[in-house]
Amino acid sequence: MRLYIFLAWEKIAPLLPTNGGRGRQWKRHRIVLNGILWKFNTGAPWRDIPERYGSWKTCYYRFTRWQQDGTWERLLTHVQTHSDAVSEVEWIVSVDSTIVRAHQHAAGAPKLADKKGNLHFQNEALGQSRGGLTTKIHLACDGKGRLLSVVITPGHRHDCTQLEPLLNAIRVPRRGKGRPRKRPDRLIADRGYSYPTCRRLLVQRGIPHTIPEKRDQYERLSKKPGRPLTFDKELYAHRNVIERCINRLKQWRGIATRYEKRAVYFRAALLIVSLMDWLKH
Repeated sequence: MRLYIFLAWEKIAPLLPTNGGRGRQWKRHRIVLNGILWKFNTGAPWRDIPERYGSWKTCYYRFTRWQQDGTWERLLTHVQTHSDAVSEVEWIVSVDSTIVRAHQHAAGAPKLADKKGNLHFQNEALGQSRGGLTTKIHLACDGKGRLLSVVITPGHRHDCTQLEPLLNAIRVPRRGKGRPRKRPDRLIADRGYSYPTCRRLLVQRGIPHTIPEKRDQYERLSKKPGRPLTFDKELYAHRNVIERCINRLKQWRGIATRYEKRAVYFRAALLIVSLMDWLKH
């Protein structure tokens, strides 16, 4: 375990900012980063971070500042780029979503106005349900179950509405010259994406896909003349990698239950946990 932590730190340490601006020196990044990881691993409040990681305010401000300047995004992108350069990324991409319960403290952010001027908290990816407030995590992962892109929405948002944003968020730069890799070799999804709009989108982008038909759709299409419907069950079974990816994410208590008031901070937490998952593999 200590060897893994050491190797992970050696990979990301050169990419971290070197100073805090205004002539100030950062407190040791490794201590603060461990404090941030401890917070999301336990799901504890920021104020409960142990003193061995320094001031909780330092951990919180470092976390929010690096979210605002895109540091967490750059770290994850760098690791993805390195893996793709050595052909470790499997471009058979699976997409799915999972719902997490939002703690009552997650609803404390000031409500924002939509285009019509109505105040509500759906701008912070919080949806109302019978069980309370929920957030849905839409994610795409590679063939090894490692996160490629993530979108968060209110818990009641349907999966098929977020397929295009998920595909747009996949962007793995190449080392040297060349455009970033955006298009999977194949996409695997469940029946939640079995809609004409989703299939049309994938055909327009030239992405082969394996998505099972719903029963009523299959019965209707099977009666039409033309090629018989085919479905590769063995290839579809490979979709379980995204289920394992979701399971690993939810082993972090700060992800299994949302405590962050702002959606951008909860998404940053997902990027940090995913970064650790990429470094572990």
